[in-house]
Amino acid sequence: MITVNPDGKIMVRRCLVTLRPFRLFVLGIGLFSLCFLMTSLGGQLSARRPGDSPFTIRTEVMGGPESRGVLRKMSDLLELMAKRMDTLARLENSSELHRAASNGHFAVDRSPAGAGLMERIQAIAQNVSDIAVKVDQILRHSLLLHSKAVSEGRRDQCEAPSDPKFPDCSGKVEWMRARWTSDPCYAFFGVDGTECSFLIYLSEVEWFCPPLPWRNQTATQRAPKPLPKVQAVFRSNLSHLLELMGSGKESLIFMKKRTKRLTAQWALAAQRLAQKLGGVRRDQKQILVHIGFLTEESGDVFSPRVLKGGPLGEMVQWADILAALYVLGHGLRITVSLKELQSNLGVPPGRGSCPLTVPLPFDLVYTDYHGLQQMKQHMGLSFKKYRCRIRVIDTFGTEPAYNHEEYATLHGYRTNWGYWNLNPKQFMTMFPHTPDNSFMGFVSEELNETEKQLIKGGKASNMAVVYGKEASIWKGKEKFLSILNKYMEIHGTVYYESQRPPEVPAFVKNHGLLPQPEFQQLLRKAKLFIGFGFPYEGPAPLEAIANGCVFLQSRFSPPHSSLNHEFFRGKPTSREVFSQHPYAENFIGKPHVWTVDYNNSEEFEAAIKAIMRTQVDPYLPYEYTCEGMLERIHAYIQHQDFCTAPGPAPPGARAPQSPFILAPNATHLEWARNASLAAGAWPPAHSLRAWLAAAGRACTDACLDHGLICEPSFFPFLNSQDAFRKLQVPCDSTESGMNHLYPAFGQPGQECFLQKEPLLFSCAGSSTKYRRLCPCRDFRKGQVALCRACL
Repeated sequence: MITVNPDGKIMVRRCLVTLRPFRLFVLGIGLFSLCFLMTSLGGQLSARRPGDSPFTIRTEVMGGPESRGVLRKMSDLLELMAKRMDTLARLENSSELHRAASNGHFAVDRSPAGAGLMERIQAIAQNVSDIAVKVDQILRHSLLLHSKAVSEGRRDQCEAPSDPKFPDCSGKVEWMRARWTSDPCYAFFGVDGTECSFLIYLSEVEWFCPPLPWRNQTATQRAPKPLPKVQAVFRSNLSHLLELMGSGKESLIFMKKRTKRLTAQWALAAQRLAQKLGGVRRDQKQILVHIGFLTEESGDVFSPRVLKGGPLGEMVQWADILAALYVLGHGLRITVSLKELQSNLGVPPGRGSCPLTVPLPFDLVYTDYHGLQQMKQHMGLSFKKYRCRIRVIDTFGTEPAYNHEEYATLHGYRTNWGYWNLNPKQFMTMFPHTPDNSFMGFVSEELNETEKQLIKGGKASNMAVVYGKEASIWKGKEKFLSILNKYMEIHGTVYYESQRPPEVPAFVKNHGLLPQPEFQQLLRKAKLFIGFGFPYEGPAPLEAIANGCVFLQSRFSPPHSSLNHEFFRGKPTSREVFSQHPYAENFIGKPHVWTVDYNNSEEFEAAIKAIMRTQVDPYLPYEYTCEGMLERIHAYIQHQDFCTAPGPAPPGARAPQSPFILAPNATHLEWARNASLAAGAWPPAHSLRAWLAAAGRACTDACLDHGLICEPSFFPFLNSQDAFRKLQVPCDSTESGMNHLYPAFGQPGQECFLQKEPLLFSCAGSSTKYRRLCPCRDFRKGQVALCRACL
């Protein structure tokens, strides 16, 4: 029979009473945490590499920050439990005292056991905290050794390689060492001041260095899959376009009103062009339109002046460009702020030194000179990579001599707007005055036959409207106005504020600034629309002619240009303007357009008398109708490709058999009928006609003399000795050089010159020293931008 010590029974019973269920749970948690801690540390210690120090912990198993975090959490948990145990102990002791008092004795022997348990838990918490501090120190030291080992192990792999395929690599690395902190975008791409980060950036983000062999190349070389091609479908509902255009600026409100007013004409034009194209497949392009001159960063001087008689020509053109692109069925994104531009391009944070974060998601970008400058500032090297996709809306044109940066700098053609080294055809003008550029244009409202008959019956034979909404245009014109007033009632649309009437003669009936529909109604009543020399080449004269007016303008002698007139100074063109509206003079002419010398009062008065006797019908050139603009932009999008177009063979290279033959009258060259067509050439090469211009004559004028248009894309075909030989030009010697007048025949000296720089092929420019070899082509009636076989 086993006897049990009564004192032992009492001790067990007291321990069980002392270790209540919650205390047992807390003790278990503490022991479990300690075991987990030792297991974790043991796992990390056992996972070390062969050759590692026993105290080197592998952070790959459980990262340094994660390990320290676990230890801190365990220590905090034990400390919290200890505090709660202390509180519970005090509450329990208090309750025990009350119970003991009621029973007549005190439980003195229970307090030391509870206190001992609390001391043990607090000791465990302190030990865990101490271990956490030591482990943190070990991990920090381990990471330092690991980083140093990696750096020393790859130092030979992170030296700038001397690879002839990457000649700029070492120089770029030197630049990065000195300047990598100059722009936060470098840190955004992972540059941290180490040689490896420089080379990674220069090989994977930029392309100045070869890929590092130890880097994972599959991620960096994986190009995004191109989106499946979608066929473009003509649109007739422009409501979504109006939403895309946004609001908040008077300029945008003006553009939206114009687009909404012309919706029916755009829809009809789309229907006509769709029938003309038949089943031609048109791939939908993703297009970004950034109107730079409307951004706050460029000053946006146009929006505040919309309601005060400011120039509207640019906004007219941009509204029509947006409508044409949308009606043709392409995807559009429209931006009028720098922030929107950066977001759509994928510009990294910083000052614009780095490339875009993603490949450019747009097939084409339409912008202006302000937007072009903004894109260059924020796209880094991506600007050079993607600039072939840009189309620049340029009212007055950019000639090749001003576009080529080196040539412009060396020969005095550099201005604030040129030197972009683009293909000159990427600049798109308002009128077809510069064949080196592409003619974009705009539209005028087209009248149907019923409207034309109503206008003819409602014309006032003695009513004139003056072209000019600003009072400054009227200053100094009293002499002309007094002569005109003898024969006609003069109307004006000069902006003025109610408290300050405009400074115009009293006999002028001024209507103030009119909304476009009311201005159209005024033109439909008037006989004459008269210009006083400014503004140059605006849309209003075409609108007046389309509404049955005769346009009278002044002839400039000498012609205005950047050499003698402040308005043109600084513009990237040497074009001479012989009248206020050269297009109206050269492509429309009498009886719709009269150009006279305003300094000759007799000629001016005689013209007014003749105009009053002349009957004209409303007339609008096809290229300024909605259909004409759609047709032209469609052809550009389908055929113009400045990214993959092959460059011409270098001058003097052995060329295949010449495709040219001398015309029967021995005056010019033609493309031989049995010759194969040049692959990818647009316009088609068989439309080429080559003439040798007279000395001092530009190719622009030489082609017009023969009823043709100069076509700069044909210059590479003529840039050879064979072309001079076929024209029977006696070349004693042949030389290649950079000159915007080449290819040309030098006089005197009998020397032939070939073009060395393709970007300098130019229809513009002349010199009495040279007879220029000029490529010309035919054109469609009413659509000078397209040859007869170009659509």
